[in-house]
Amino acid sequence: MKFKQIVTTVLISAVTATASIFVYGKYFQPRQPIVYQNGTEVPVNYARYMPGSEGNTNATPPSDFTIAAKAAVPGVVHIKTKINPRQVTNGNNLQRQRSILQDLFGDDFFGDEFNGGGGGRKYYIPGQMASGSGVLISGDGYIVTNNHVIADADEINVTLNSNQNFKAKLVGADPSTDLAVIKIDAKGLPYLMYGNSDNVDIGQWVLAVGYPLNLDATVTAGIVSAKSRSIGINRSGGKMNSAIESFIQTDAAVNQGNSGGALVNTAGELVGINSAIASPTGSYAGYSYAIPVNLVKKVVNDILKYGNVQRAYLGVRYAQSSLINNMSDEELKDAGIKRNVNGVQVTEVLPNSSAAAAGLRAGDVITAINGVKIPATSQLGEQVARYKPGDKVSITYLRGNKETTVDNVVMKNLKGNTDLVKVTALDRLGADLGELSQDQAARLGINGGVIVNDIGNGILKKQTSMAPGFVILKAGDTPVTSVDALSSALDKNKNLKLIGFYPERGNSIYYYNISTTGSASQNL
Repeated sequence: MKFKQIVTTVLISAVTATASIFVYGKYFQPRQPIVYQNGTEVPVNYARYMPGSEGNTNATPPSDFTIAAKAAVPGVVHIKTKINPRQVTNGNNLQRQRSILQDLFGDDFFGDEFNGGGGGRKYYIPGQMASGSGVLISGDGYIVTNNHVIADADEINVTLNSNQNFKAKLVGADPSTDLAVIKIDAKGLPYLMYGNSDNVDIGQWVLAVGYPLNLDATVTAGIVSAKSRSIGINRSGGKMNSAIESFIQTDAAVNQGNSGGALVNTAGELVGINSAIASPTGSYAGYSYAIPVNLVKKVVNDILKYGNVQRAYLGVRYAQSSLINNMSDEELKDAGIKRNVNGVQVTEVLPNSSAAAAGLRAGDVITAINGVKIPATSQLGEQVARYKPGDKVSITYLRGNKETTVDNVVMKNLKGNTDLVKVTALDRLGADLGELSQDQAARLGINGGVIVNDIGNGILKKQTSMAPGFVILKAGDTPVTSVDALSSALDKNKNLKLIGFYPERGNSIYYYNISTTGSASQNL
């Protein structure tokens, strides 16, 4: 009997010791220090507390979320922004009732009244205050948040969970992914560890951490209800052609003010940046959306290393899933598109592109990038966005019933080369621009022009009251019939007038004064 008691005691002690070591290693091991890439001061985090791991899938739900909350809350900050009152030109101080063609090319139209002083009718927009959340990603004060949290801000203030307050400066922003990096002057700060969003599974528990409705730090829990969601919200910011959306959808409660906050797994690792909610009322109604952290890491590191995002493009056009679902079988047949395919159907391959170099053709179905399966267009956008010009990838595609993989495909930028991408004055306009076709120009009685499809954050929003639909005819003294012509005029002249009209408003000519130097802001 004594022998059995001794054996039982030893076994219980061994199990207890093993469990203690496991819990300590899993939850209480000190965080790895920040490291720097290639000798440059670009902060990156290990993807895991424990070296060699690829992230925690957390297949078994915990009994509670206290460990994750304790790890995450200190690294999430409250961001408050201020936009100063500003003066803008409304562009509507010259009314012409003659035809657009006469107004555009008549000598009296481009005379002294445009080249002289004045500057047009002006009015003031009152200041604004807003708040959101952010996530510390390094001990020396780098913070990632949403672009829409800090867009147009003249002042950015950060409050830590410890109630310390700091002025922050903008390091860089990327409207296409709705991400931004700001910096505060501090050392030894708590920060979140990067997880691996590729390992996040539907049904997995996650926590949303932020400062909703101007409350103090708030933690909510839910599950991942879907992945790779595209909801069209980034396309409304003047970046329609390059918007990247592949959200993690959760049912963790998120409200206004949570934007820029953390989505963490039950190990307290950052797996996403909370960005949007689906709601008919503006308040939480059951679904929230977060940018996957693997995309966040790429955007953040590009901003810190290059000053802007180095985005690669595959060079294909494809059919959106939402459009395919709304097309009839006859329409699909005429377009050469199949309704149900496990991949992305290519409708056009652009010349001098990465896809062209890989031998892709219209009708091919892209099924994987670097071995990662691409079942829909949102996944393709996210995967391609993880690479920069000059990177090499493999592309797997179906042609008929034959699957082919092409290795070492060199990714290119939008101009078809591997040069570093620099932010231009055209980019800083903050607009989605298009060129009028010959038929459109002929119907309007003009030689051509550049149409403003959408206006996001940038010079046009800050300095003018221009609205979408405006057709730019001249930039200063330069006639504008293409986006390249507009870009060239902006590079040559730092202060100029954008002259044009709104087709739906008749023959009225408008012009807007802009300055491409310094800040996009014109403060009082």
